Amino acid sequence: MSENNELERLRAESAGLRAELEETNQGVLALYAELDKQAEQLRQASELKSRFLSYMSHEFRTPLGSILSIARLLADELDGALGVEQHKQVAFVASAARELSDMVDDLLDLAKVEAGRITISPAWFELMDLFSALRGMFRPIMDATEADLIFEEPENMPRLYTDDKKLAQILRNFISNALKFTPRGEVRVSAHLEDDGRMRFAVSDTGIGIPPELQDSLFEDFTQVDSPLQKRLRGTGLGLSLCRQFAHLLGGEVGVASTPGAGSVFHVVLPLKLPMDETHAAE
Repeated sequence: MSENNELERLRAESAGLRAELEETNQGVLALYAELDKQAEQLRQASELKSRFLSYMSHEFRTPLGSILSIARLLADELDGALGVEQHKQVAFVASAARELSDMVDDLLDLAKVEAGRITISPAWFELMDLFSALRGMFRPIMDATEADLIFEEPENMPRLYTDDKKLAQILRNFISNALKFTPRGEVRVSAHLEDDGRMRFAVSDTGIGIPPELQDSLFEDFTQVDSPLQKRLRGTGLGLSLCRQFAHLLGGEVGVASTPGAGSVFHVVLPLKLPMDETHAAE
């Protein structure tokens, strides 16, 4: 009789465990369904954000282009001579429009990256040509700063096979930031081969530096250095995030080393030849 009671007890326990397991399975299925629903909502929200950024970026381009064109015509005095103060005002308008245009470009690039529509176009090129193009790009603004921009000549360096426009955009962002936060002193651009055969580009400055607690988050979206200089300088906080994403698309990585009050060194390390799988993955 006791054996029958024990058997019944075991059967009851087994039935209870089966019921609990079934209930747990139902809960897991419901959880998966909720996660799938939330994942789809996040996907739709991300797609909507990318579409919004892309649309707004395109819409801003036309009026900004008009403002820059009119400012150029005024500065060239095609419609009559300007006074000294008027030239300053026109230069201010042009500078503000260029800043807005740079912000729009950052937002558009962000939308393309998040939508997976960034095109990578690798080609062979010489570092000398890249540095010459960057030097020419920054020449017009060097008269307005007390800092010196120095390009170390890339002598005896091999050619690179990568997207030179994306690399130039990374370095251009590094240089622009360095000049913004280096009221006086120097900003130095260099390149050299690493022991592992990759190429390391560095932009060093003698500026205000970055606190250690901010360095890990610098390459995240919408992150900016909190400083008196930053409060006077506008930006989206997207430039360094885009540099990181572009570097990854080119098979490389970015980083920073900085000492507050002594300056910073931003770098990007890339393979000499862009792997084919990286090329296809970005298309």
